[in-house]
Amino acid sequence: MKLNESKYKLVVNHVIESINEGKFKKGDWIPSINEFRKKYNLSRDTVFAGISELKSRGIIDSTPGIGYYVTSTRFTLKHNIFLLFNEFNEFKEELYNSFIENIDKNSTVDIYFHNYNRKVFETLVNDANGKYTTYILMPGKFQGLDPLLQSISGKVFLLDHYHPELKGKYPSVAQNFENDTYEALKFGLEHIKKYHRILMVQSEAKEPYERYDGLQKFCKEYNFDHKYLNSLVNRKIKEGDLFILVNDRDLVDVLKQAEKQEFTPGKEFGIISYNDTPLKEILAGGITTLSTDFKLMGKTMASLISRKGIETIDNSWILNIRKSL
Repeated sequence: MKLNESKYKLVVNHVIESINEGKFKKGDWIPSINEFRKKYNLSRDTVFAGISELKSRGIIDSTPGIGYYVTSTRFTLKHNIFLLFNEFNEFKEELYNSFIENIDKNSTVDIYFHNYNRKVFETLVNDANGKYTTYILMPGKFQGLDPLLQSISGKVFLLDHYHPELKGKYPSVAQNFENDTYEALKFGLEHIKKYHRILMVQSEAKEPYERYDGLQKFCKEYNFDHKYLNSLVNRKIKEGDLFILVNDRDLVDVLKQAEKQEFTPGKEFGIISYNDTPLKEILAGGITTLSTDFKLMGKTMASLISRKGIETIDNSWILNIRKSL
């Protein structure tokens, strides 16, 4: 049900104006639900909508069984943001720092992590519901989240990676793993032609399978053999193989095996590694990387939270071609 904005704003404006006039101070109780209903002839749902906005803006809070009280007398806050990451690493740190640098200065951000645990994800979201104006979430591969997201009192945004079933339902800035992989391989085709087989290695279940969808599309179009691996244990490198490696531990394993076989990346075999780092610029003469622009992702999300409507934005990628290809 869509509430009449002018009606529920009566509750919001009543509290804000009372604070500005000095009638309510920090810690004071505001009128009860029934008092607001009688004063403005409002339905219970409409009063709750006003109360929810005041809570999400950090102006009031509640004591169960007693009522609502003033927690802040500052009204310059534009966004009160709940930010839920899947994990924290150097790439997510770059994303986070870029987001913080580009959001409105009258905003606050609380960051949490679910570490790919669905129960933790749901608990954190439920506990935060109604306490923020803006919810930015990294759900990853979790399916069937729409009922939970629909229950959130505030605007919901999706970041970096989410299940395709949510696409177009919420504003988002994310990697398009299938298209990015396909387009990057096309971009590097002249260097890839010398290889006979492309092996994608994803050793962790949390990683998106859409990457392999992009590889299969490329291989079908350009007639390459391909294979999906979740482990490199006891695997020898064959001449003409090109490895696409998602995890840096697998990168280390491939380089160790190459040393044993006296193979050189870019000659007998090739490597493309996901996510660029300064170390990969010099490791083994230079490791070719496929990486999304996490700095741009943070900047784009900071802009998106102030815009209306539902925008689905694919973050840009870059293939850094080095000696390993």
